[in-house]
Amino acid sequence: MRDNRYLLTTAEQDLRLMVRDFADKEIIPKTAALDVEKEVMNDLFRQAYEMGLTYLTLPEKYGGLGGTIFQNTLVKEELARGDAGFSGNVAVCYMASVPVKVAGTPEQMKWIADRLTSGGRGCFALTEADAGSDASSLTTRYTREGEYFVLNGRKSFITAAEDADFGIFFASHDLSLRAKGISAFLVDMKTPGISIGKHEDKMGFRTSSTNDVVLEDVKVPVANLIGAEGKGFGIAMTSLGYTRPSSGAGAIGNAQYALECAVEYAKVRKTFGKPICKNQGVSFMLADMFTRLNAARQFTWYVCKCADEGIRDGRLASAAKYFASDAGMKVCEDAVQIMGGNGYSRDYPVEKRFRDAKLYQIFEGANQIQRMIVGNDLCAEDK
Repeated sequence: MRDNRYLLTTAEQDLRLMVRDFADKEIIPKTAALDVEKEVMNDLFRQAYEMGLTYLTLPEKYGGLGGTIFQNTLVKEELARGDAGFSGNVAVCYMASVPVKVAGTPEQMKWIADRLTSGGRGCFALTEADAGSDASSLTTRYTREGEYFVLNGRKSFITAAEDADFGIFFASHDLSLRAKGISAFLVDMKTPGISIGKHEDKMGFRTSSTNDVVLEDVKVPVANLIGAEGKGFGIAMTSLGYTRPSSGAGAIGNAQYALECAVEYAKVRKTFGKPICKNQGVSFMLADMFTRLNAARQFTWYVCKCADEGIRDGRLASAAKYFASDAGMKVCEDAVQIMGGNGYSRDYPVEKRFRDAKLYQIFEGANQIQRMIVGNDLCAEDK
């Protein structure tokens, strides 16, 4: 932890050490297998809830801990150092609360807070099979029937949907309007007409469920509309502006553990009569891995601290997201290379870290989309 204590308050360092201890003693030993029993994951989630990690950022007046985006980032990194998929299970609780923070009513905030502070979970249902990077092309529809909105459609790649107690769903009343026709809804996942579709058989993140969600004449009370009709796309993009600053933290934590494994291996693995870390080719790789991770960490911390001060710069958040996830992917790749055949074997943990790292370059906006955001913003400034 020597390189992680700088610029942290005592409270922040204590928080980080608490979560790291949880990762070392509970998460890492229990999630090493390719597939983990559901009850094991539920037990880990219960422990995270009892530590307050699943409702860390909720306002204190609603029973939350009033944590900052930066504190959430510290937690997310340490949980991902334990296991990337499990970190996602906890992080989605924050993501599902943000749209209500952005545009919801006090009654809606209390509704989700009551569930999160009693051990419940949320999900964020924007993505569809043909509406990922281009979210404005979603095809889930809604109509108004008296005191209800009725939703029909299918969402895809929704994290933790099968375990969620509530979800934030986005649907359109007129597909021809694209973004301008989309509204956001707070939905109880026990509502009749909701069913969980296929469970994605993923390369990585196997400790986190990823599901389709089917909506068939799902009746949502008018009071559960978040913001105004037609403002859902803006709510989604604003919410991502809150969550994206910390999205790279998981990639950093996952890769941090891969670096630790590579360093320890390089100290004991001998070739030509000496540990491989004494060979310049390996020591330089380790140095570059360390440097990339710390550059990504400091960039992520900076953007999160800006966000906590009310400075939400979409360009910086996108840049930090793709920089951190690219760095995490490279570090995990190099960890496998340093460990050679053992790194490629499932008997050693870096193989899993390598598989888990890839998703960070894809979700919460693929890195190509993040580059588009940054590039378009730069070009707009030149006009």
